[in-house]
Amino acid sequence: MKLRSGFTTTELLVTLAIISVLAAIAYPAGRSVVRHAHKAACLSNLRQIGAGLESWLQDHGPVMPEWQAGRRSRSEEVPVMEVELLSYVGSAGVFHCPADDVEFARSGSSYLWNSTQSGRQRTKLEFFGGGGDPGRVPLVTDKEAWHPGEPGVNFLFADQSVVNGANFQVND
Repeated sequence: MKLRSGFTTTELLVTLAIISVLAAIAYPAGRSVVRHAHKAACLSNLRQIGAGLESWLQDHGPVMPEWQAGRRSRSEEVPVMEVELLSYVGSAGVFHCPADDVEFARSGSSYLWNSTQSGRQRTKLEFFGGGGDPGRVPLVTDKEAWHPGEPGVNFLFADQSVVNGANFQVND
């Protein structure tokens, strides 16, 4: 009787089937982890933008900046957050949400400035009748719903809180 070394065809097929099943299970879980990591990095970016805005306000007074919500392309010459805050945040990468594959490359920012607050006194901010509660006044938001879950959009509020989801309430 001759002794063979190696695997039989059946053993190889069973091993490949097991590896395929494990890969099919791991891939969606891995994608979910990546999406949640992108959301966390985006929230961190918004915190840095908030810190940069605080520094800007220290230098320029208690009136919110007169910025456009965003720009269509990087070549457009309008006052926007990503240009005006760049020296306060240190890197243009702060304005890039990792989940954004299009907007940052096109316009220079994954985020929008809430231009309804432009030129307002810091103590007199209001949004949808939110009556001056800084926790209800969004200043910066994602341009798109890039993140998992509802609503998929991150917000920086005037009280410097950063959340995934809206915190809007209308007073009666």
